[in-house]
Amino acid sequence: MPEQYKIHPATKVVRGPKRASYDRKLVHGIIDDALICHVGTVVNGRPAMIPTAHWRVGERIYIHGASKNRILATIANGAEACLCITHLDGLVMARSAFHHSANYRSVVIYGKGDIVADPADKLEHSKLFVEKLSKGRWDQVRQPNDQELKATMFLGFDLDEVSAKVRSGGPVDDEEDNNWPVWAGVLPCEITWGTPVDDARLDPAYRR
Repeated sequence: MPEQYKIHPATKVVRGPKRASYDRKLVHGIIDDALICHVGTVVNGRPAMIPTAHWRVGERIYIHGASKNRILATIANGAEACLCITHLDGLVMARSAFHHSANYRSVVIYGKGDIVADPADKLEHSKLFVEKLSKGRWDQVRQPNDQELKATMFLGFDLDEVSAKVRSGGPVDDEEDNNWPVWAGVLPCEITWGTPVDDARLDPAYRR
């Protein structure tokens, strides 16, 4: 398999092309490191978007939601979708207002979604979703019943029309601003998990 994704008209990065990447490994990493993507399409002539969890299997990315969700139903009926994933890695504080920026890793995917219809496949993707949230949890929780699987729609998208865009490093100020009397640099941004909060109805044996 090629190391680079093919560049399509929709995925060719025009603004800031030096930050663009079509590297397959980089794209996979950005997708896998994120828990949430934003999915947009056109519903009844108007743009619509939702945030949702996602997971990747090889060269496909999957999402799920309620079977009656209007955005997912529209995509299931053949509408093209756009999926966006972004990691904020830091705020870039420059000496001039114009050159303030952000360090980030992002992926944009275009395509049509295919419904996962087979109940066994839906169960497998339920497992993949839960395991991405917390490895090993699938074997601990009650697994979905037939009614819950019926109420859930799973959609898969090929990683074909895809591109990544990454910014890293410090501010790029104009030479004449380098002595401006203000702090400049990068404020790193990291996601950290807090102390678990027990559910009020939790069995005391499982309290943390």
